Amino acid sequence: MADIQLKTVVLDNGETIGYRERLGGDEVLILIHGNMTSSKHWDVLLEAFDPFYTLYALDLRGFGISTYHTPIDSIKDFSDDVKVFMDAIGLEKASLLGWSTGGAVSMQFAIDYPERVKRLILLASASTRGYPFYQMGPNGEKCRIAKKADIAVDPGKTLPILSAYRTKNKAFLKELWNSLIYTNEQPSTEKYEEYLEDMLTQQNLVDVYHALNTFNISTVHNGVKEGTGKAKDIKAPTLVLWGENDLVVTEQMTNEILEDLGENAEFELLIECGHSPLIDNLEQLLEKITRFLHKV
Repeated sequence: MADIQLKTVVLDNGETIGYRERLGGDEVLILIHGNMTSSKHWDVLLEAFDPFYTLYALDLRGFGISTYHTPIDSIKDFSDDVKVFMDAIGLEKASLLGWSTGGAVSMQFAIDYPERVKRLILLASASTRGYPFYQMGPNGEKCRIAKKADIAVDPGKTLPILSAYRTKNKAFLKELWNSLIYTNEQPSTEKYEEYLEDMLTQQNLVDVYHALNTFNISTVHNGVKEGTGKAKDIKAPTLVLWGENDLVVTEQMTNEILEDLGENAEFELLIECGHSPLIDNLEQLLEKITRFLHKV
């Protein structure tokens, strides 16, 4: 059993960040989770990963045991926290593995702090053009939601989850995850219960939705915001991983990443995997990640 320790560090911005540390060799990999999760959801990977690597899995601000004193407004707020976290624990450079929302955070970090990134891995990542939230227009057409206030009252997605958080309705969350994420395989009963408890720690659902909806580092307008064009500035070798049965991140979103990152990115398809390859096929996922990290 790997020695995984749950720790905290106080950042210069006043937030306390929780993180899981698994000591190993000199190479360092930082794991950045997605929405409705935390560092807890990396547990199976932390236990099984190549001992040549030292691993750090963060709880982003407002998730897990991390504080949420100052609300985030953008993906950059999260990526800046990662930078301050690295400063706080004395890490000069690391490879990053970002899952879902964590993929967007990792890309923004690689843009702003290129000298701190060795390699970049995007797992079932939000697009370079954000993750869209839609509502029905006045004539019945589907249009992208432009305002955070409208996301907050969206009856199709946001309100049911907020209600489940407020009432600690784990049965609803489990049904949601079974229909969208654990569609191939499911965690053990014990782990699933731990994951559900962990989901209820999130303090920032609407803020994260808004940050994802307005994230755009491409050269095109995404329906809400003009792109910054910064995706082309990512120079770290990048691996894009996507499960062929992913019901959360579409193939189109993945293709947008590959188009916007250009020749710097390589793609690997995860066979018979959905949005959580960690549960669907950990062995396949580990093989693709470690092969990429060990490339000369």
